[in-house]
Amino acid sequence: MTKPVAEADLRASDADRDRIAEILREALAEGRLDAEEHAERIDAVYRAKTLGELEPMVRDLPAPGRPAPPRSAAEAHAAPVPDQSLVAVFSASTRKGRWRVPGRINAVAIFGNVEIDLTEALFPQQHVQINVTAIFGSVEIRVPENLTLRSSGSGVLGSFEVATNDAVEPDAPVVQVNGYALLGSVEARPKRGAWVRDLIGKFRDDRKQVRDQLREERHDRHDRFRKDGH
Repeated sequence: MTKPVAEADLRASDADRDRIAEILREALAEGRLDAEEHAERIDAVYRAKTLGELEPMVRDLPAPGRPAPPRSAAEAHAAPVPDQSLVAVFSASTRKGRWRVPGRINAVAIFGNVEIDLTEALFPQQHVQINVTAIFGSVEIRVPENLTLRSSGSGVLGSFEVATNDAVEPDAPVVQVNGYALLGSVEARPKRGAWVRDLIGKFRDDRKQVRDQLREERHDRHDRFRKDGH
C-alpha cells in the first residue's frame, strides 16, 4: 500500500506561491519587512518546489487583512510611532530612506541644515505634522507626488516656500508643514517620480518577472523531456 504524501512534501502550485507572495506584499506595506527582507523572501518563494518550503516564508507574519496576535498585553496596546525631532545647530541632520513616519516631526535648524525625505517612507497614519524652525539655517522637505501637502508658516527676512499639493486619492497621506524661517529658509515640495507605493509596485513587477521566468523554464524542461522521450 502506497504511503500518503505528507502535506509539507506536496508540490506547490503557482496559486500557492502567489498566495504566499501576497502575504509578503502586505507585510512590506505595513512595515513588518524591510525592502531587503522582502526581496529575499520573494526570490525564495518563486524557487520553492513544495508547500513545506513555502511555509517558513510567512511563519512570522499574519495573513493579509488580519493583524498579528499580540504577544503580551503591552503589545496589544502598543503606542504609535513616537514623535521625532531633528536638530541641527552649526551642523546637519538628515532623515531619509525606508522609515516609519510618526504623526509629528519637529525640525530645528540654527546655523545648520535639516533634510527630511519622505519619498520612500511608510505612513502608519494618514496625517503627519512637521513643525519647523529655521534661524540662519535651512529645512528641506521632500515628499511623494501622490500625497497631500499643506502649509501654515511664514518667513521673517527669510523664505518659507511650500509647494502645496492635493492628492487625487481621498485616503492619501496628508503632510502639514508649520513654522517659520528667521533669516533662513524652509522649502517643501513633491519629488517628481516618487510615489508612496513605488517600492511595492517594483516588487510586484519583480514577482511577475520571476513567475514568468519560472513558467518558461518549466515549459522548456517539458519540451526537452518530450523530445528525449521520442
